[in-house]
Amino acid sequence: MEKKKVMLGLKLPTDPRWVNIVEKNIEEILTDHAYCEQKAASNAISTIVRYPEYDDVVEEMVRISREEMEHFGMVHEELRKRGLSLGRERKDPYVHDLAAFIKQGGSKEQQFVDRMLFAAMIEARSCERFRLLSENISDEGLRDFYYELMASEAEHYATFIGFARKYGTGVDVERRWQEFLDFEATLMDK
Repeated sequence: MEKKKVMLGLKLPTDPRWVNIVEKNIEEILTDHAYCEQKAASNAISTIVRYPEYDDVVEEMVRISREEMEHFGMVHEELRKRGLSLGRERKDPYVHDLAAFIKQGGSKEQQFVDRMLFAAMIEARSCERFRLLSENISDEGLRDFYYELMASEAEHYATFIGFARKYGTGVDVERRWQEFLDFEATLMDK
């Protein structure tokens, strides 16, 4: 049986039935999405603090942090337009488990590569899910909303993986990326 090819190298697609869950839980899903955008902005800021010596990384992380907070505002506005409110942040087992895959210790270069690949993985999965929503959710406004965000997530993915490749010259970045992809597939298969 041939596996369906998934975008950005992901090994497993999101179950298409996930769209039905989204449609039944719009407030919860939008709240979760808002906090994911906030965490992405925080991650970009943390990257600046950890790796100030990479001037181009700092410049891009400033841009990405602004963009992610803009996305947070867009999601918050979408909630308000629907008469819904931003709920409390919930724990995200996917992000927690993926973060645990980051190697502890090792060289600063290895740590940088793992952090870039971690961020690239989250952006890749978000892009894939936004594509699924933009093509399948019944709410036309949300279709357009997620289509617009999908392109941004793809660009962020390319930025993070590009920096891993640029500054990870002493690390087998492609092998490590495949390890991330394989591990992430186990999280999707739960």
